[in-house]
Amino acid sequence: MKADETGRLVSLSEVKNMLKKIEKERKELIYEQRIALEHAQKFAKLSVKQTKDLIKDLMKSENIGEAHAHKIADILPTSEDDVKAIFAKERVTPGESEIKNILKIVGKYYIE
Repeated sequence: MKADETGRLVSLSEVKNMLKKIEKERKELIYEQRIALEHAQKFAKLSVKQTKDLIKDLMKSENIGEAHAHKIADILPTSEDDVKAIFAKERVTPGESEIKNILKIVGKYYIE
């Protein structure tokens, strides 16, 4: 998850699309952009549309803000421990039922 030039949060799949577009326009990326594109290609498992839909579904939950929804969509946690790790630094962490709901929502969009 990164912020674009407008300061809006963007998902890893959006970053991948942005960098591919830049690569087509310029023919060559600078070193940092190449590394970022390689990372995005390796780890962005969903399309931009799927990612946006997943983020919308996640944000319907009470305790999930936009930043956490983006992080979850980028990581695509598959276990309760993965979800807990995302919220580890927060003062308020989701309860067991909310964690199961997060995993259920992620499971609708991504199956390993």
